[in-house]
Amino acid sequence: QVQLQESGGGSVQSRGSLRLSCAASGYTDHMYSMGWFRQAPGKEREGVAVMDIIDRAAIPTYADSVKGRFTIAQDNAKNILYLQMNSLKPEDTSMYYCAASTLPGLGSSLHVLGYNYWGQGTQVTVSS
Repeated sequence: QVQLQESGGGSVQSRGSLRLSCAASGYTDHMYSMGWFRQAPGKEREGVAVMDIIDRAAIPTYADSVKGRFTIAQDNAKNILYLQMNSLKPEDTSMYYCAASTLPGLGSSLHVLGYNYWGQGTQVTVSS
């Protein structure tokens, strides 16, 4: 089992910044990929940024809507995943979830179904 705990959400004004953190515990050695997803009320959960945590040469994948504004990173020693969010927009308002996959071969895929462990989520609200 893998446990994931997000933190760092909050309310900011448009063009502001936030950094989300996700602390992983448990069988973290079994993880192949980790990422951030979001889900707004009435909408489907969507991938935001993901990375292959085994292949260090792999390039993270970002949703088109956040490219150039969000950056995903990992602190290997502390098993913490980060999402730095800059130039936030009202449309970024959502519940943000950290996810991990213990399925080999997923790579840096944004497909929600590829991730089998999820955190509880942290709310991000961006006002105009």
